[in-house]
Amino acid sequence: MHKILFLLTIMLLSQPVAIRAQESPQVLGYGVKGCDHYNHSYNGWQEGQGDHIAEYIHYRDWLTGLVTGLSLATGTDVLKGVDVKGAMRRIQLYCDEHPTDDFFTASMDLIRLLSNLK
Repeated sequence: MHKILFLLTIMLLSQPVAIRAQESPQVLGYGVKGCDHYNHSYNGWQEGQGDHIAEYIHYRDWLTGLVTGLSLATGTDVLKGVDVKGAMRRIQLYCDEHPTDDFFTASMDLIRLLSNLK
């Protein structure tokens, strides 16, 4: 089994770089959901509504995955010490002002603001 995984990894890593470079980045999961949906979930979470709490947790988990990946890729704390709850609140404020944007755009706005990522 380990040998098969090793061979699959080698095959994937040996793809020509030009092919990988041509692929456009793809946002998946809660990142594609709209700010209006996030704000609805956020407000319900604050009010203690069970279904909104679950949605809020999905957004929070998605954000922690994004932050973890970017922090590992850049070798820095992209939130510069801001805790996740604070980041979620800041994203909610962004979404209040930009209800037609998506959660990814709101998240990246905060990350860029805090970490000077381009």
